[in-house]
Amino acid sequence: TMKFVVLALLVAGAYGCGNPTFQPIVSRVVNGEDVRPHSWPWQISLQYNSNGEWRHTCGGTLISNQWVLTAAHCISSGRQYRVGLGKHNLLENENGSLFLGTATIIVHENWNSFFIRNDIALIKLEAPLEFSDTVHPACLPADGFILPHNAPCFVTGWGRLYTGGPIADILQQALLPVVDYATCSQSDWWGSQVTQTMVCAGGDGVVSGCNGDSGGPLNCQGSDGSWEVHGIVSFGSGISCNYNKKPTVFTQVSSFLDWINAKIVAN
Repeated sequence: TMKFVVLALLVAGAYGCGNPTFQPIVSRVVNGEDVRPHSWPWQISLQYNSNGEWRHTCGGTLISNQWVLTAAHCISSGRQYRVGLGKHNLLENENGSLFLGTATIIVHENWNSFFIRNDIALIKLEAPLEFSDTVHPACLPADGFILPHNAPCFVTGWGRLYTGGPIADILQQALLPVVDYATCSQSDWWGSQVTQTMVCAGGDGVVSGCNGDSGGPLNCQGSDGSWEVHGIVSFGSGISCNYNKKPTVFTQVSSFLDWINAKIVAN
């Protein structure tokens, strides 16, 4: 048990998890909006090197001092990646932000890109981090926890501002109420494309995740007020980003805790 206690302390550090220094302003805005700077300090920008230039490709979530959670579909073999931490505006050099390379990238063994199953990956940073006011991990949910219908969660990311539009410079947040499995698996919703290891959220035809948000968190507040990462942005409608009855679909983190823990312990 002592080893476990030490590990828990390493993961949480003095800051604990899911408690930003700058609390997010969680208004009920219908469309996405600029976030309060550094109010989602676990949000990362996953970037790849293209001819010497770094480009944002996906979001992700810091879950410990050396591990980031993202989507399997964000990872292409042969690409060089780096992780931007403590970022607000991707175009600016910002105090309290840093970029780290990757030591290991672990894509789920059963990732299926055709059916979009097991869309989860872990990135080990090249060095452990010091947590700060701008860089701070999210909490993980309880094993097997299922969010109730209409739970008020927030998607965050630098993804496209609208279908076919530009990606955002400034981190965006949007309220996405959870759609339970019974609803989301109906034939006129996502039907059999959605499984019980996924979470649906949104689908009102107004707000959604969009390209470039992939891999980023579905942030939901736990009973103690700390923020937990309940989902990893996985897929949405090919017709448009905010199509009615086609909510954004997330990998359900609470279904993969055994996998996450096993990989972190082994690496």
